[in-house]
Amino acid sequence: MVLVALAATGAVCSLKTMGQGSAARESVSLRRQQLRYPRVRTANREKDGILRKIAEGKGLKYPPRAILLRAFKKEGVLELWAAASDAGPYVLLKSYGICATSGVLGPKRRFGDEQVPEGFYDLDWFNPQSAFFLSMHISYPNAADRVLGSQTNLGGDIFLHGNCASIGCIPITDDGIKEVYWLAVLVRDGGAKHLPIQIFPARMDARGFRELEKSHLGQSGLVAFWGNLKEGYDRFEKEHRLEVVRAGKDGRYEFSRESGNGKGR
Repeated sequence: MVLVALAATGAVCSLKTMGQGSAARESVSLRRQQLRYPRVRTANREKDGILRKIAEGKGLKYPPRAILLRAFKKEGVLELWAAASDAGPYVLLKSYGICATSGVLGPKRRFGDEQVPEGFYDLDWFNPQSAFFLSMHISYPNAADRVLGSQTNLGGDIFLHGNCASIGCIPITDDGIKEVYWLAVLVRDGGAKHLPIQIFPARMDARGFRELEKSHLGQSGLVAFWGNLKEGYDRFEKEHRLEVVRAGKDGRYEFSRESGNGKGR
């Protein structure tokens, strides 16, 4: 799912939505720029063949044209999905362990709360010289966060990264980030305008949601927020296809199919 009106981040290798010709030129320069960095070259050397084998084993041409990441905080799992087009259908390539966390189940709402965000985001820029080996920035705060979160300081600097130490981020070890980072570079290089990441408190099937309700009695606002996330979870589970995700004026996510390609207008 692609969230419309994401936060713009002016940083190294930022991924801004551009026209098709400009996007193609940007993607070429991005790949070349990334390969200037030793850690990215290491990821390429060690993981390209492995990723190719995984993708082709799932019936996908390598590199795929689109990826989707789904994180489940309670289970400590990050899923990597891929597709031949951004609309899907997507197939699950691999799951990674989230090896450290902070905060509790629930969204990030302010600076310093040590929470991992929950919602629908993009990976909007790459950091090939991260303090945590390699990292990709998560586009928190998004439009929904700005409505529902602190009106003074929402915080930021949330990343998917290597290593196993984190406050508010998603670490998947150096070995794991090599694979996800390099595949993301290739997909962006192929012309993808979005690298979506969906972050859930837990698996949002019927059983998982009931457990969340039982463990958060008296927190109706939080459960209602999770019910909104579950709607997006369920819509993807039906056909493994992406939809457009927007934030309404009340901060609720709204889901729709538009032109069958998962992109907003």
